[in-house]
Amino acid sequence: MDLIASVRRDWLSNVRGDVLAGIVVALALIPEAIGFSVIAGVDPKVGLYASFSIAVVTAIVGGRPGMISAATAAVALLMVDLVKDHGVQYLFAATILMGLLQLVAGALRLGVLMRYVSRSVITGFVNALAILIFLAQLPELTGVGWQTYAMVAGGLAIIYLFPRLTKAIPSPLVTIVVLSLLAILLDLDVRRVGDLGELPTTLPMFLLPQIPLNFETLQIIFPYALTMAVVGLLESLLTATIVDDLTDTPSNKNRECGGQGVANVIAGFLGGMGGCAMIGQSVINVKSGGRGRLSGVVAGCFLLFLIVVLGPWVAQIPMAALVAVMIMVAIGTFNWGSIKNLRSHPLSSSVVMVVTVIVVVATHDLSLGVLAGVLLSGIFFARKVARILAISSELSEDGRVRTYRVAGQVFFASSETFANGFDLREVLDKVVIDVSHAHFWDISAIGALDKVVLKFRREGTEVEIMGLNEASSTMIDRFGLHDKPDAELKIGAH
Repeated sequence: MDLIASVRRDWLSNVRGDVLAGIVVALALIPEAIGFSVIAGVDPKVGLYASFSIAVVTAIVGGRPGMISAATAAVALLMVDLVKDHGVQYLFAATILMGLLQLVAGALRLGVLMRYVSRSVITGFVNALAILIFLAQLPELTGVGWQTYAMVAGGLAIIYLFPRLTKAIPSPLVTIVVLSLLAILLDLDVRRVGDLGELPTTLPMFLLPQIPLNFETLQIIFPYALTMAVVGLLESLLTATIVDDLTDTPSNKNRECGGQGVANVIAGFLGGMGGCAMIGQSVINVKSGGRGRLSGVVAGCFLLFLIVVLGPWVAQIPMAALVAVMIMVAIGTFNWGSIKNLRSHPLSSSVVMVVTVIVVVATHDLSLGVLAGVLLSGIFFARKVARILAISSELSEDGRVRTYRVAGQVFFASSETFANGFDLREVLDKVVIDVSHAHFWDISAIGALDKVVLKFRREGTEVEIMGLNEASSTMIDRFGLHDKPDAELKIGAH
């Protein structure tokens, strides 16, 4: 019964919306796939075949219904040197290996790592991607005639005004149809999809990469495949999180890792390049009414139908229509509330968000921006937790015993604060260190405790540690030196 309910929910609950949204996405995929093929230095059909196969496969076996995956710029940029130095056959092999590595990631359940990516990083990622999507449209708006600007303006007007008349048909689809008819009927002097490159006229076929199957080949493709796999999963999991928010529905991140892997393996065998989830097309899909897996299948299949059967007509679609759609995506993707929140949110969160945006936009590398944001979030978090550590003390009535009470987390960032919380020059018979409300996390914390205990002992002071929890006690038994023979010598070396 659960399987039947799942099929109905993912495939049959929104058939009309998914079909129409898939058609819109398919039209938007064509220039993207061709453009990414140009970036990677391969024939346009390599990107188009990849977009078809990845979109269909991830829609079926992926973990996020309604999300669109295809050939992407983030992965295409990583292939440039491989294609230039070794040829397109090595690209196909690297794509297959990329998929296998992603399958391993899914089996190891690495999708759970997304819980360590803060909301500030995700917001920065989204904003940076919106900026990149908009910047990618500027070449189509530079050095062109007034007709192009008029069509883009008209397209945006249709996109935002048509829903006031009816929402039965996605406004981006209406925009593409109307502007295409105008361009064809009026024979307008505007750039067309066909100007990007020749569209393929045959279906993709299964093929084995024509490369030597030896260790030397593995040495060549493995670094590329590993980088592509990591970047692809990172962008896919972040996009899945964003679609989760847009649709208020959960997704299976581990299944998405495996789904991306299967899709890339198949893409490589069909003569396609590697890919991953696409935030722009995913937003188009959701905004156009797509929610289920059917939208991704329709997008991939209709893309193949368009380029193989309706190629001459598709080639006549004005780029201005697609630019208008992508500008709508950029505007809709950007989190405008985050600008206002810069003043109200904690400074550390705002800094993480802004740094993520700056790094991504400056490098055009989403993975570097996310990495910078995650590292910065970790630093801020460690600094914040380190400040929570508190040490208080009280002296016995006879002035011979002092009890120190430690509360908080002792780890590498707070170990120095811990060590400085004790008066090591005070002359006492005994010191009691009560750590009932503290936890020792790492060897830096254990090392700080060792130094405090041994320095007290050097002054002839007896030291008693009380209240250790089980985890801290295990760490101290394993790595602590103050209760071991020759502790003075070892702590100096340590």
